[in-house]
Amino acid sequence: MKLSIRSAASADLPAMMALEKHAVTAAHWSAEQYEALFRASESGRVAQVIEDESGFQGFVIARAVDREWEIENIAVAGPARRRGLGTRLLGELLDLARARGADAVFLEVRESNRAARALYEKWAFLECGRRGRYYSDPEEDAILYRLGVT
Repeated sequence: MKLSIRSAASADLPAMMALEKHAVTAAHWSAEQYEALFRASESGRVAQVIEDESGFQGFVIARAVDREWEIENIAVAGPARRRGLGTRLLGELLDLARARGADAVFLEVRESNRAARALYEKWAFLECGRRGRYYSDPEEDAILYRLGVT
């Protein structure tokens, strides 16, 4: 299977939004939030997509603030899950964060999202906090994770 990871382009927005709508565990953003990714004022944001021979399969979005990065959204198409694409996306993002001088990468995830939590723990992210009742529909705590990358 031939995979490629590249920076997202505005032409990827329809595929990103369509994938996110069907990814129950992804953060659900408005069209405006996705469109803002490609504005010059959003220079601290990074969006990458993963594709295989059949096309668009997933994306990751992160924000860099000085030497700290936060993963804001990550999603892989349903039929492409359990093939290591999330692992590849996350690995590429961590490499990019290191290359750009990041000290740490943070994220938050629904407590019940065991697959995502296992992925982050596989990459040595450590649980560093909790936000009670952070998510809605359904209401649920957010687990905070941190990975030192220096």
